[in-house]
Amino acid sequence: MTELERLRGLLEAGQVKLGVHIRRMNSPGSPVYRASENVVPAAAILVLSFGATVLVHFYLGAAVLAAGCWWWLTKQIPRVKDGVFDRTAALVLADERQFDFWWSRGVLSLYARLADGEERAATRRQDWRAWVSALPEGLQVLESKGL
Repeated sequence: MTELERLRGLLEAGQVKLGVHIRRMNSPGSPVYRASENVVPAAAILVLSFGATVLVHFYLGAAVLAAGCWWWLTKQIPRVKDGVFDRTAALVLADERQFDFWWSRGVLSLYARLADGEERAATRRQDWRAWVSALPEGLQVLESKGL
C-alpha cells in the first residue's frame, strides 16, 4: 500500500484532516478556479444595483447592493470555499504527482489528533510520506470541537 492510498483511507475514516489554502487555489490560473463562482455573481449584484439606481432611485440601488453583499458574504462565499476544497481534494488525491506538486507549493497540509491527545501536523516543510508512514497503524482520533 502506497502512502497516498493509506492517506486516502485515513481521510475517509476521518482520522486525518486535509488542509487546503483556499485563497491560493481560488485564484485565476488554478485548475480548480471557477470564474462563474467568483465573477458572475459579483457582476450581477453590481449590474442590478446600478440598474435600480438609474431606473428607480439611489436608495433602492443602495438597498439592492446591501442585500447583494449580505447574500455574497453569508451564502456564496461558504459555497465557494466548500467547492474549492472539494475540487482540490479530488485533484490531489487522484494522483500522487498532483499531490506532490501542490504539496511543494505550500497549498496542502495534514493534521491528526491521536488517541493519547498528541497532535501531529505536516506542512510544506515536512515530508508528507514520512508523516503518513509515522502515524500508528491502529490510529484512533479523538472527537473534538472544531475538527
